[in-house]
Amino acid sequence: MAKHNELGKAGEEAAVSYLLKHGYTIRHQNWRKGHLELDIIAAKDDTLIVVEVKTRSNDYFAKPEDAVTIKKIKHIVRAADTYIRLFQLDNPVRFDIITVIGTGNDFKIVHLEEAFHAPIF
Repeated sequence: MAKHNELGKAGEEAAVSYLLKHGYTIRHQNWRKGHLELDIIAAKDDTLIVVEVKTRSNDYFAKPEDAVTIKKIKHIVRAADTYIRLFQLDNPVRFDIITVIGTGNDFKIVHLEEAFHAPIF
């Protein structure tokens, strides 16, 4: 596995641990349906939380959350809509970003709740 893929996997595991520690239930991790993919689908207080995880070894050049572009947001929302329809859910939905910066087990985690809202297509 390429080094950046290993870092991404470690970052997602750190994000899952963070969410569990803060009272979230993890419904799915790396959920896929065709070309659609969601990093983490969690739940808390009857709200479905779709979490995009961005992992970087450092933030010298840009903040990890800046990688969540309008195009990426549309893709996440489309995947979330598919997930909600597939599992026939009727819960409020929130879109979060978790940034994970560092290497190994020394990560700085920032949880951006309601990082974006579903755009109107």
